[in-house]
Amino acid sequence: MKIKQNIAISESGYVFNPSTGESFSINQTGVEIFNMLKEGKSYEEISAIFSKKYNADKDTFEKDYNDFTGILQQHLLVETENGQ
Repeated sequence: MKIKQNIAISESGYVFNPSTGESFSINQTGVEIFNMLKEGKSYEEISAIFSKKYNADKDTFEKDYNDFTGILQQHLLVETENGQ
């Protein structure tokens, strides 16, 4: 999963999609995941980082990650397989 190039995010978690004009806020954990996705990190890399940094339970992290990335998809913040 890859965040679209034109999506802007502030350090405080304010996200803006210039394509749709939508904006919203995400929490600090969301900011970390968002930035890792923007850097091109895989689910496995992000999971390992969160497991080490926060001692996160693997099943809980997987559910939360899938919920979060589902929201990103709903708001059209990620590229699809055909690059759109």
